[in-house]
Amino acid sequence: MSTTTVSQLDKVKDGPWSGGKSPWNLEYGKIMMWFFLVSDAFTFSAFLIYYGAQKFAQPTWIDADKVFQSIPGIAESGQPLVFVGIMTFILIMSSVTMVLAVDAGHRNRKDEVVKWMLWTILGGLAFVGCQAIEWTHLHHQGFWFGRNPATGLEGEAVAEALAPYFTRDISYTAALQFSNLFFTITGFHGFHVSIGILLNIIILSMTLNNTFERRGTYLMVEKVGLYWHFVDLVWVFVFTFFYLI
Repeated sequence: MSTTTVSQLDKVKDGPWSGGKSPWNLEYGKIMMWFFLVSDAFTFSAFLIYYGAQKFAQPTWIDADKVFQSIPGIAESGQPLVFVGIMTFILIMSSVTMVLAVDAGHRNRKDEVVKWMLWTILGGLAFVGCQAIEWTHLHHQGFWFGRNPATGLEGEAVAEALAPYFTRDISYTAALQFSNLFFTITGFHGFHVSIGILLNIIILSMTLNNTFERRGTYLMVEKVGLYWHFVDLVWVFVFTFFYLI
């Protein structure tokens, strides 16, 4: 009498996920972090889409190379996008150090987690500091919420005040919209970076207090790392929209 061999694929499955690994086999906090990041991505997308719509609806727009051509404290002009390039490099490197902190957590290496979290925090502080310097410099040039360098001027004085920032025709409305959207969107992003720095400091404190050693896992480092990488990714889009396009 012959026996029939049934392969694993042909066996009857009696569980809801018996066909393979459950796609929901994730820690609850990590799933909630992903939900938050997706919702926050919609908010940033709305801001950037609105910026793009306003920019392309106008017959002319401010030239980023002429607005962002200084290195505060070093050069007043002639260095387009150098300073913001430095800011971007700092933030990207902080993302690298966060990856190293998460990797160290997976290996339960407390000393390395502390080291790389410190570097991540320093990178975040450096970025926010650079952004504050850039904001201050632009404010001194006349840009601010509801203002541009020609605010309060009339007649030909308006064109003279805005001429250094336009390549083609000059538009007071376009300059005002640029100013409002720049400070709103970069400020919103800077707020997220500041929250990330605070979270990183909390995680660093918990690491120093051996909280994760007692739990036996450094999963919290990974969850905060997701947020930090999101903040870095958003900056890539903000940088592209405001400084490159």
